[in-house]
Amino acid sequence: MNEQLVVKPVLRSVSSPITPSIAANGRRWIGGHRRWLGIVAGVVLVLAAAGGAAWWKLGGAATTHYVTAPATRGAVVRTVTATGTVNPELTIIVGSYVSGVIQSLSCDYNTKVKAGQVCAAIDPRPYQSVVDQASANLSVAKAQLVKAKSNLVYTKINSERRAWLVTKDSESRDVADLAKNMYDQAAAEVGVDEATIEQQQAALDAATINLGYTKIVSPVDGTVVSRNVTQGQTVAASFQTPTLFLIATDLTKMQVDTNVSESDIGGIKQGNKATFTVDAYPSRLFEGTVTQVRQSPQTVQNVVTYDAVVGVANLDLALMPGLTASTRIIVDQRSDVLRVPNQALRYAPGRAGGAGIPEAAAPSPPGVAAKAVKGGRVWALRDGQPVALSVAVGLDDDSFTEIVSGDLKAGDQVIVSGGAASAASAVAPPRREGAGIGQRKRTCRNRSSRSRTLRGPLPLAT
Repeated sequence: MNEQLVVKPVLRSVSSPITPSIAANGRRWIGGHRRWLGIVAGVVLVLAAAGGAAWWKLGGAATTHYVTAPATRGAVVRTVTATGTVNPELTIIVGSYVSGVIQSLSCDYNTKVKAGQVCAAIDPRPYQSVVDQASANLSVAKAQLVKAKSNLVYTKINSERRAWLVTKDSESRDVADLAKNMYDQAAAEVGVDEATIEQQQAALDAATINLGYTKIVSPVDGTVVSRNVTQGQTVAASFQTPTLFLIATDLTKMQVDTNVSESDIGGIKQGNKATFTVDAYPSRLFEGTVTQVRQSPQTVQNVVTYDAVVGVANLDLALMPGLTASTRIIVDQRSDVLRVPNQALRYAPGRAGGAGIPEAAAPSPPGVAAKAVKGGRVWALRDGQPVALSVAVGLDDDSFTEIVSGDLKAGDQVIVSGGAASAASAVAPPRREGAGIGQRKRTCRNRSSRSRTLRGPLPLAT
């Protein structure tokens, strides 16, 4: 239910009204000092007129205000900014070649391991039974070879005997040929048994290897950075090798995998210096070197980036895998050069913030490549007056531009903004088109805000 505002009139009472005697005394005082009151009023009018004339004269004359900055000597550094992730230089993925149940775990997160150390064990009993079966098959093959060799000896003797009897005309030629055939078959059977032994030996070796794979060992010296299994978990290696552990070989050597856009990757070369910060240590600046610029592009939502690898020493183990790094890669730099703010090259009289008018560049000094020098113009204050100076500019970054040659010297005050302003502009700045509409809209919004504020219940006036 809406509450109504009830306003009650406030009644005030005057304790003592003005008496006729008081009014008469006031008129007599004014009559006695009328001359002095006129003089004071005249002086006030004269001062007001003089002040207005002076204000109009000073305000009507054009005033000039310049914002300047000194030309200094220092470093001009061009950098490429990118984000990346801190990773170990070499991370080994330890998986399982065989399937089974994890019987025991001997490695956990941050465990220091040596090459050959057992980190986990899969239940070996199924694979042990396969080894035993292969070993038995090998024994059978060997026994069969012994039997075949014995048969070979007998058939050889029988064949020789039959051949001798044939020479004595005591045996038929067919019986002798049959004995010779049995001997040849016995010799072939020995060869088959020898090949069977080799086959069974290979099966036994394979079974033994699979049995050895039930022990998950570390292939390198390092630190376990990730463990993806627990005791009692079933590992299935039928389709792909499951990852059980991630082992970093050396955490004192880290790298930052940065994502550099395709517009900046052309300036990055192997050996460039780089600095980066991480959120874990916001006040610490880490230094590194670009060790690799990978050719493989990474496309995400039509944005192409390339991986520039920055190597960094991590002797105190402050950097941990997975930290997000804000990286600045130095692609070019100049040390102890004359430089001016970038705004100074864009300044032009009469156009605040306008671009400067390029002029013929001053002669470049020997040893400076002509293609790296461009012409420009800066305005400097000389004896309080702006003077245009032609300069040759070199490297620039987001803040400063190198001055290769010209009449500019260190310490000169260059103009970055400012200029002549008329009295009309000083009194009333030009109205932007559509400003009144926006102002009316803001006024309407303010009024609506005030009306919404006053909609609540108000106390009754008494």
